[in-house]
Amino acid sequence: MSNEKILVVEDEKEIAQMIRDYLKASNYDVILAHDGEEALNTFYRENPDLVILDIMLPKIDGFEICRTLRTKSPVPILMLSARKEDMDKILGLGLGADDYVTKPFSPRELLARVQSQLRRYKELSTTQTPSSALIIGELEIDPSAYTVRVRGEYVPFSVKEFEILYYLASNLNQALAREKIFDHVWGFNEYGDINTVTVHVRKIREKIEEDPSNPKYIETVWGIGYKFKGGK
Repeated sequence: MSNEKILVVEDEKEIAQMIRDYLKASNYDVILAHDGEEALNTFYRENPDLVILDIMLPKIDGFEICRTLRTKSPVPILMLSARKEDMDKILGLGLGADDYVTKPFSPRELLARVQSQLRRYKELSTTQTPSSALIIGELEIDPSAYTVRVRGEYVPFSVKEFEILYYLASNLNQALAREKIFDHVWGFNEYGDINTVTVHVRKIREKIEEDPSNPKYIETVWGIGYKFKGGK
């Protein structure tokens, strides 16, 4: 039985209650917040295992909350929006969200995404050992602690950013197709968008590269995907 704690941040109370009831039926503990300030206060107080975060919120919008949370924690963030514009998705993922659902959505789809995010986060954070930490150039990537250090300084990563970085770095000097990266990290094609990989790689470069436009770690292999180099 699940006992993970989920924070649902949604200003439309009927939608928030619907999400809460559906997740509770699957044995999750659910906490609600209805504006941005309440969301941040609740997050720090309750320390949830996953956040479902609407974009359009009173006081502080979802994008700013996502940015703030990602500097504090690697927990999965699943964003909700009533708008279908690609820029919402790209901005949300770029700020560190792990997944994105457009309203209206089916509760079953939302539950599947929640389960997938929690499962993969738990697997990565509990199955690795300290000896599996990778040190490449000025990077230290430690899956046992779920941390990345650049030149000795801790840099916050989202779950998906970390998984992509660790997967690429674990396959040093191998060209990996975007499709292969997506299948490894997300693991469910029916909900996915292959361009998500590109968005995440761009954000990773901003965090680990001195000059993201001239990367020394993550090289684009045109027509294929990406290759992780030794950082020299």
